[in-house]
Amino acid sequence: MNIAAAVLTFREGLEAALVVAIMLSYLRKLGRLEHQWLVWAGVLSASALAVAFTVLLAAIGETFDYPAKGIYEGITSLLAVTMLTYMIYWMSKQARYIKGSLEQSMKGSLMKGATWGLFTVAFLTVAREGVETALFLSASVFGTSGAATLVGGLVGLALAVGVAYAVYVAGIRLNMRTFFKGTSILLLIFGASILRYAVQEFEEVGWLPPLIEHVWNTGSIIPSGSTLGSVLTALIGYKSNPSLIQVIAYASYLLIVGLLFFRPAPKSAPQPRTPQVVAVPQSSETLATVRPTSETVHARK
Repeated sequence: MNIAAAVLTFREGLEAALVVAIMLSYLRKLGRLEHQWLVWAGVLSASALAVAFTVLLAAIGETFDYPAKGIYEGITSLLAVTMLTYMIYWMSKQARYIKGSLEQSMKGSLMKGATWGLFTVAFLTVAREGVETALFLSASVFGTSGAATLVGGLVGLALAVGVAYAVYVAGIRLNMRTFFKGTSILLLIFGASILRYAVQEFEEVGWLPPLIEHVWNTGSIIPSGSTLGSVLTALIGYKSNPSLIQVIAYASYLLIVGLLFFRPAPKSAPQPRTPQVVAVPQSSETLATVRPTSETVHARK
């Protein structure tokens, strides 16, 4: 099983499934469940589009021979890395606002009587996740077998649906910000792995120089084609004898993207405290106490 494919489809599938669960929960809260068919229609339409896009990518890839096939796989992998990086950034900023934003959009559609807006929200959300997933899986399958990627994708999708069902039916509360932050760490590793594979493909077609052919060779310890090697390849992009440019690409992605998106937020500078002035009623007795008399001053001297 392709573990990277399982995590990717779980992450993407859960995001889409949680959106659907939030929409259905909000309709149930408002007592407007008669409109839920529009949500499901949007989900099914978007799912069909995602499947068609996945099949199209696979069909296009099969039409090429080397070196065109290597160029296609390298470019597809770069697109997947770009989308993956953007998704990490977007979710790190917007995860906490998803529920409120969705409910606000649905409320506006229902108040205007434009119930087809529910279809649009569900369709666009699931279609976006589906297209991203198709691109990720296409890049993921290049480094492993198609069967392993398919199994991993189905397992991840099933887990995503199960978690979303628990959130909707059982009312389990899920801290979306914490969840997406945790899975983003895994996606960061997958992004570095896919980038390393893209660089490898561009090396093979002569677009990039290897700099050093093999920086190390751990093939005698963990061969790339072994069971453990295949798991590590799918999980962290393991290669027993990488070139220097592959190592640079992998490490640079982890360092740069990790620092940009996972560094702690800067603390705001403390605001200067404005001194408070308390008005004290000044009676004759108070003035006599506070202000030293001339005799007191002379006595101190």
